[in-house]
Amino acid sequence: MNRISQKAMQGWASLGPRFLPFADVATEDLPLSRLLRLSLFQVSVGMALVLLIGTLNRVMIVELAVPASLVGVMIALPIVFAPFRALIGFKSDVHTSALGWRRVPFIWRGTMLQFGGLAVMPFALLVLAGQGQAATAPVWIGYVGAGIAFLLVGAGLHMVQTVGLALATDLAPVEDQPKVVGLMYVMLLAGMIVSALVFGQALEDFSPGRLIQVIQASAVATLVLNVLALWKMEARTRRPADVKTEAPDFSRSWDVLIRSGNAKRRLAVVGLGTLGFGMADVLLEPYGGQVLALSVADTTKLTAVLALGSLLGFAWASRVLGRGFDPLLMAGYGALLGVPGFIAICLAAPLAWPLLFVGGTALIGFGAGLFGHGTLTATMQLAPREQIGLALGTWGAVQATTAGIGIAAGSVLRDIILALPIGSRFGAATPYLSVYVLEILFLIAALAVIAPLLRRPQPSLSAS
Repeated sequence: MNRISQKAMQGWASLGPRFLPFADVATEDLPLSRLLRLSLFQVSVGMALVLLIGTLNRVMIVELAVPASLVGVMIALPIVFAPFRALIGFKSDVHTSALGWRRVPFIWRGTMLQFGGLAVMPFALLVLAGQGQAATAPVWIGYVGAGIAFLLVGAGLHMVQTVGLALATDLAPVEDQPKVVGLMYVMLLAGMIVSALVFGQALEDFSPGRLIQVIQASAVATLVLNVLALWKMEARTRRPADVKTEAPDFSRSWDVLIRSGNAKRRLAVVGLGTLGFGMADVLLEPYGGQVLALSVADTTKLTAVLALGSLLGFAWASRVLGRGFDPLLMAGYGALLGVPGFIAICLAAPLAWPLLFVGGTALIGFGAGLFGHGTLTATMQLAPREQIGLALGTWGAVQATTAGIGIAAGSVLRDIILALPIGSRFGAATPYLSVYVLEILFLIAALAVIAPLLRRPQPSLSAS
């Protein structure tokens, strides 16, 4: 029996390197089990993202009848903290706490912010929508409470993700750092897929009470997952109290980073591509509900389809990039694939074909996975070794800021077009189609900016 069990365990362990993207980065000093445990912080971030851009936007717009523009602004509130990701990453590069940790204190603070925001969010939303006993409360309480809740969740997930990724790169050899970060993002997408499926099932029979249970359960899960991820993960640094070192200057470090490897143009590519892929995040589920008559459970599962497409994109890109393929060209292919994806979504309404909508959503996710992996790998490869946290924070700041701007702009544009005389020219799909066409233009602009950065020749694109 012991021999059989041993063989079974060896077979199970071999499944990781064969089927899990980036699993080949595991070593004796950094086993796959430790990497996967660390990646739990990305699962908690993915769960929060599904709530913000997936489940809650549909529930607030359709079930709670909150205006889409207000929903978009609420969901975009976390961008207030997005520009600080670069500073947070830099601080975690140079900080040493009294207990000898650099990264752990920042991740813990982010966890507490995220937990607090999720704990109060459902009650604020019910007051905002005037549901149940909350209908007697002043409406300004709903606005203030929801705004604070979204700000707390946004600040927490920005801090946790930025510093968590930096900690992951600290633990890996320099040559494997991009793969480790890639594995972290695969787990983010896996967390989004699982969360979307669970939330969809839990909200099959929607009620305000069920919404409270789902969001508060997410708060508890966030705390548990992040504590497990941090446990005995970062080594403590001990130094004599009388030894003082001069703290590096942020502006000087920023100048070094921004002048390296066409950084400004690369960041412009990140911004344009993120706008192209991100403006529809808050509109896909309402589009499915109002135009294609899909249920809450069905539209929530769309988030899983989008994340699954991104997961496949990351997995395929990891194999190709591992053989020396230009990461910026990979990002270009991702932006290019997004164009037919949005065209398919646009055609789903006049054809009344929900399956085409689902297929377009999956293709957009796949393109976004290629684009995200390409730009992230390029950032990691071109950053100075001592500035990993700053580089990741800068990439994350641009990505998160433009994503938030895109979400807010897309929602406001949808409401403006709906109020105009042409708002119903093509039926209920008219305001949504306008946003999708604008996203196609942003993706084309990203391709134009990325073209001068591409190098030739390229290895074969086959992943085999």
